[in-house]
Amino acid sequence: MTRLDFQHELDNPFWSSLATRHADIAQGGTLARRYPVAISPIAGLPGVGPANIAALEALVEIDDDIGTAGPFVPALPGNWETLHESRLTQMIYSNTSPLPEGDVETTVLGASDIAEILALIELAKPGPFRSRTIELGTYLGIREGGRLVAMAGERTWVGDFRELSAVCTHPDAQGRGYAQALIGRVINRMLRAGQTPFLHVDTGNLRAIAIYRSLGFVRRAEYPVLHAKRIN
Repeated sequence: MTRLDFQHELDNPFWSSLATRHADIAQGGTLARRYPVAISPIAGLPGVGPANIAALEALVEIDDDIGTAGPFVPALPGNWETLHESRLTQMIYSNTSPLPEGDVETTVLGASDIAEILALIELAKPGPFRSRTIELGTYLGIREGGRLVAMAGERTWVGDFRELSAVCTHPDAQGRGYAQALIGRVINRMLRAGQTPFLHVDTGNLRAIAIYRSLGFVRRAEYPVLHAKRIN
């Protein structure tokens, strides 16, 4: 596939990632795929027909949840509970210029950091994150006094397009440039690997969208997002 083909694949990013770069860890088949429960609730579909919905349901245990976004967000039957519905804006880094990395010390986060990562995620709520999400890419963190106070990393992957994700800062450490420093380091790492960064942000989060625009991201697409739990 050409780069243009892969950019088209970004129109349905979660499905594309699960069907290509992350196919080796994906569960499901041609009608629906998802990441393993411990990695992420993210799922993707190539359509929203009854067969697609049935295939998705077969991948989700009762009381488990899934999140999906793109052109094929299903209308789920009554044995599902909608937890959240919104719209996501997809943004793509529009040039190859490196970003400032700030004068801060960062560390690569690993399995020994999971408890702290999950505590920060629960507090800052940047989006879904589970005990094995760090297996999807490289995640960087910043510590103050030994405590993890900020992080960012990589999530889905389509061709040479790599998703920036889990950007968050502890409320006690905001305003110190940590998020921008981490974004710079994650993006520059992607650029050195010949990858094009992209991201997703809630369409209503105008402040975050403005910040990403100031860093060189441009809007590429907008689509619905659904977070739902299977209840029986």
